[in-house]
Amino acid sequence: MTQGGVVMGYGTVARLLHWIMALLILAMIPAGLTMVQEDLPRPVQDALFIFHKNTGSLLLVLVIVRIIWRAFHPAPPLPDHMPVAMRVAARTTHYGLYLAVLTMAVSGYSRVRLGGFPIEYLDAMGVPPLLSKSEPAADVAKAIHATVKYALISLIALHVAAASYHGLVRRDGVFGRMWPPVAPRQAAGSGSQR
Repeated sequence: MTQGGVVMGYGTVARLLHWIMALLILAMIPAGLTMVQEDLPRPVQDALFIFHKNTGSLLLVLVIVRIIWRAFHPAPPLPDHMPVAMRVAARTTHYGLYLAVLTMAVSGYSRVRLGGFPIEYLDAMGVPPLLSKSEPAADVAKAIHATVKYALISLIALHVAAASYHGLVRRDGVFGRMWPPVAPRQAAGSGSQR
């Protein structure tokens, strides 16, 4: 997307973080919803729990990296022609997504470690549990995780709907700020990507 001849898209690091996290989260949601079903065969349930716990730990690291990256590489400005209400909705949704993903990752990690359960990949790497076992605290983390999942799913649906609207209906270049996953090369002097 260009604005006044200047490329106004996210850089490759931000794009890769976005799309890697999106794929992991979209895999985690059905795994998380399925793994708690009572009639699930135990081997399937165990595999889903292992996937969910370990991928969640990776997402915790990625969301922290992404928040730090975003702090030093602000989002490119939205197009001037975009209505104020859309700008506010976009900003609110993005901050909500950051908060929901961070809350889900922290509460998931906390629930597992406070419950005394392993996180197989972290344990294999020798990463010690950062929290001591506490069933009451594990129950609080579990309740937070179970509640925030609805906010996360809703925000993802809103984000995908908005991205689709900008990419397919308005065709205003907003979707192109984050797609493709690797930022296009810029012509010399055409501006910087964030």
